[in-house]
Amino acid sequence: MKKTWIVLVIVMMTFSLTACETMKGFGKDVEGAGEWVQEKAQ
Repeated sequence: MKKTWIVLVIVMMTFSLTACETMKGFGKDVEGAGEWVQEKAQ
C-alpha cells in the first residue's frame, strides 16, 4: 500500500512539472501575440 502511494506521488509530481513547462510556453506565445498587436496599433 505504501509503495502505491509513493508511485502515485511521483507520477503526480511529474505531471505537475510538465504542466508548468506547458503553461510557461503558452505564456510566451501570448506575450508574443500581445507585442505584435501593440506594434500594429502604433
